[in-house]
Amino acid sequence: MIKENQIEERLIAKLSDLKYTYRQDIRDRFALEKNFREKFEALNRVRLSDSEFSRLRDEIVNPDVFKASKILREQQYFQREDGTPLHYTLVNNKDWCKNEFEVINQLRMNTENSNHRYDVIILINGVPVVQVELKTLDISPRKAMQQIINYKNDTGNGYTNSLMCFMQLFIVSNNSNTYYFSNNKMQHFQFNADEQFLPVYKLADIDNKPISGLTEFTEKFLSKCTLGEMISKYMVLVESEQKLLVMRPYQIYAVKAIVNCIEQNRGNGYIWHTTGSGKTLTSFKASTLLKNNNDIEKCLFVVDRKDLDRQTREEFNRFQEGSVEENTNTESLVRRLLSTDYSDKVIVTTIQKLGLALDETHKINYKERLQPIRNKRVVFIFDECHRSQFGDNHKAIKDFFHNSQLFGFTGTPIFEENATYKKVNGEIGSYKTTKDIFQQELHNYTISHAIEDKNVLRFHIDYFKGQGNTYPKPGEPIAQQAVAEAILEKHNSATNYRKFNALFATASINDAIAYYQLFKQLQQQKIAENEDYIPLNIACVFSPPAQVLASSDSKNAADIKQLQDDLEQEKADNQVNPEEKKNALISIIADYNKQYGTNHSITEFDGYYQDVQSRIKSQKYSNKDVPHKDKIDIVIVVDMLLTGFDSKFLNTLYVDKNLKYHGLIQAFSRTNRVLNDTKPYGNILDFRSQQQQVDQAIMRFSDNRETNAREIWLVDPAPVIIDKYQKAVEALGIFMNSQNLINEPQEVYKINGDTARINFVKNFKEVQKLRTQLDQYTDLDDEQKLLIETILPEDRLRSFRSSYLETAKQLKEFQEKNGDNTPPEIQQLDFEFVLFASALIDYDYIMGLIADNTDPKSKKQKMTKEQLIQLLSSSANLMDDKEDLTEFINGLDWSQGQDEKQLKQGFELFKVEKNAAELANIAKTHGLEITALKAFVDDIMYRMIFDGEKLTDLLAPLELGWKDRRVKELALMDDLVGLLNKQAQGNKIAGLEAYE
Repeated sequence: MIKENQIEERLIAKLSDLKYTYRQDIRDRFALEKNFREKFEALNRVRLSDSEFSRLRDEIVNPDVFKASKILREQQYFQREDGTPLHYTLVNNKDWCKNEFEVINQLRMNTENSNHRYDVIILINGVPVVQVELKTLDISPRKAMQQIINYKNDTGNGYTNSLMCFMQLFIVSNNSNTYYFSNNKMQHFQFNADEQFLPVYKLADIDNKPISGLTEFTEKFLSKCTLGEMISKYMVLVESEQKLLVMRPYQIYAVKAIVNCIEQNRGNGYIWHTTGSGKTLTSFKASTLLKNNNDIEKCLFVVDRKDLDRQTREEFNRFQEGSVEENTNTESLVRRLLSTDYSDKVIVTTIQKLGLALDETHKINYKERLQPIRNKRVVFIFDECHRSQFGDNHKAIKDFFHNSQLFGFTGTPIFEENATYKKVNGEIGSYKTTKDIFQQELHNYTISHAIEDKNVLRFHIDYFKGQGNTYPKPGEPIAQQAVAEAILEKHNSATNYRKFNALFATASINDAIAYYQLFKQLQQQKIAENEDYIPLNIACVFSPPAQVLASSDSKNAADIKQLQDDLEQEKADNQVNPEEKKNALISIIADYNKQYGTNHSITEFDGYYQDVQSRIKSQKYSNKDVPHKDKIDIVIVVDMLLTGFDSKFLNTLYVDKNLKYHGLIQAFSRTNRVLNDTKPYGNILDFRSQQQQVDQAIMRFSDNRETNAREIWLVDPAPVIIDKYQKAVEALGIFMNSQNLINEPQEVYKINGDTARINFVKNFKEVQKLRTQLDQYTDLDDEQKLLIETILPEDRLRSFRSSYLETAKQLKEFQEKNGDNTPPEIQQLDFEFVLFASALIDYDYIMGLIADNTDPKSKKQKMTKEQLIQLLSSSANLMDDKEDLTEFINGLDWSQGQDEKQLKQGFELFKVEKNAAELANIAKTHGLEITALKAFVDDIMYRMIFDGEKLTDLLAPLELGWKDRRVKELALMDDLVGLLNKQAQGNKIAGLEAYE
């Protein structure tokens, strides 16, 4: 096996070939700062005194990486000792290629807290901007990020108190696999409770083929001008979140293609980037680069609906605060088009407002006022450019703006195959193809590419057959009663026990209303039959008939009319019996207000629509933070939300409408946003037997290139996963036998040696991963369910989970305690605790079980204390509370009934008393006043900041010398750290890492 130092030597040699200067002499902080000073003085043509340089260094070194990143990119001001001003930059920001590029290795940050050593660092003008960490073992993206997190948590690491604060990018490689990601503040740079997907990327070429090997990666990514361009142009500082983003390869290729097309004035073009690939960031970057092009008068980013106008504007302003203002009406748009202010160069607007501005029949002749910019160079960038109404507007734009260029982004282009469609009234209509409008494809990144890159998920499609042997014909509806009953039966499984939520796409407004009423009726029956049934929270949203609202509220009616321009089915449906549909929607909104304590009305429909979207996204919060009653399980829709709407916690689409081509892909793609391992795929339950339409769409939107497109897009059928599951369970048994142990959960605790425990973790993690997939399959028959239970019965599986969590927790603590001194095989271990975080077995569920089992009158099947403790031990989301809950349960009188509210209050009191007792014991051990120690801890928890000066004040009454005080301080904090972290409940206490 190639050694780590050999990989390092080869990398340095390659960078030297790329004309980097290898600085073997820079190995410590002093040499790093000396070199930076030389480069700074040369760039800014200045000589600083030692005291001036020290003051400058202290001014620019910032523990906040976001602020440091702005300092790196902007001109700064410094007052010299003689009072004269110095306007300076750290690097040549106008031409990054003209900076000095150097490479150093084995830099040691020598401080009293750390002797940490960094493998390879790239300096631009003496500033450390890229860190490369090299490994010999295989690495996963998550472990690559974890490695850097460990470095950043290491006190005295230099990221907050030295020039290392300017670090922009991290690269991790084992020579054959290479990943890169941006630096960030710790809140954006750690695993949260859900271990959500982290932005770790692989490089790819323009055809989206991965570039994994370190040598090729170095050639393509680390050539001096490419790296300079990456940091200066293709990193985005998100002001609203104080976050650094680095663009993905396909986004960069798309931006370059648009900019080149404009600079060379080569006509129009379109970008085919699949839904979920970050088109808004790509378009934002293209727009901002055009802002600096003096030949361009205006750049308009055009969306086609009011809600997307707001969403896109907010996204743009998220990337750069105040970069785009709201266009409240067409008058505002026209004024900004005519404005010469730099802030008005980039405009986000809707196609409808643009259409009105160019409509000479409109009562206000905006077109006449726009004559001054008619011949100026104007660039239009269209989001989702395939919309059906675009044809007329396209002609109006081309006719008026003689010197315009048009660019379109789409996840689902219109080709000849999907250009024809059946109108609602039965006539045949046709779209223009995307190529007809935009002339040329500039770049593509299809859903196949995105799935292979793990940027979006695959799909599991259940073609519902119903009962009996008579199957429905393709496109033929099934009885609504059967559909509704199937959804209620399968929803818990499809959504991992309501951890996720779902959309239900119906064929018409009438169908949506009928289903809404049917669900209400069926759930009322279930509650009557079973008092413990927890009903699904079901909402319904469709656009109201604008013509009925017009007389009472013309503004709302105008907004609705604009909203409906792309909702063809709803627009047509609302022409028939509009009063009936209005009354139905009023009733639906009234139910919604009652459920959620809101006050929406049909006369302010947009407020209701936005609230529905917000509640769908609230699914990301645990039931402890946002009670289930305040969330939405299913939203019944017709056309709304099936395009453009994103939520990582939406994983299921129920379909009772005919879909094809781009409409099908857009709808399905609501479910496939990446989250973590508990969401292995997007779940589709189709009630129209549309397998042929699905196959057509897969082939067309794979760009007709992949012969194995179905294998890329779709998860394996249940029998294949069951077979893999059986083999994984058998492999676990073989491993246990190899350790001379019986294949039983309690035997896991007898496994000896790190290697054996690591093998158990790997074996059982595979079992759990496959079981998580199977648990969300909605098409398992009774025979398959029985087989899964036979392979590994639920109670044994749960016990194995408990054993896994205990073993993994011990190994993780060992990892954290020993850091770089941890044996490599343990260091690289990825526990994926999120796989074991049950959406069902949470805090409320355990408290409910305790209430049931301590209630003598309860007729439910009883559990012993031991069984209940084992149940809570099997879920990773209760790991932090496990010890306290176990003590609490063991202390309860099982014969005396208590309700859930009493139990929760009792548990909170138990924790307070336990914490107080632990604190009193620590105070006694260290000779401190309990009130002073409590005040010290309370201040830390209130501010979530550890203050070293207040620790000094706390110890002052002991009147110790500095050596004895240091010993006492370390001993006290050794006892306090665990208590503080426990009270913090997973949140970070700033400054505490020095004692962890």
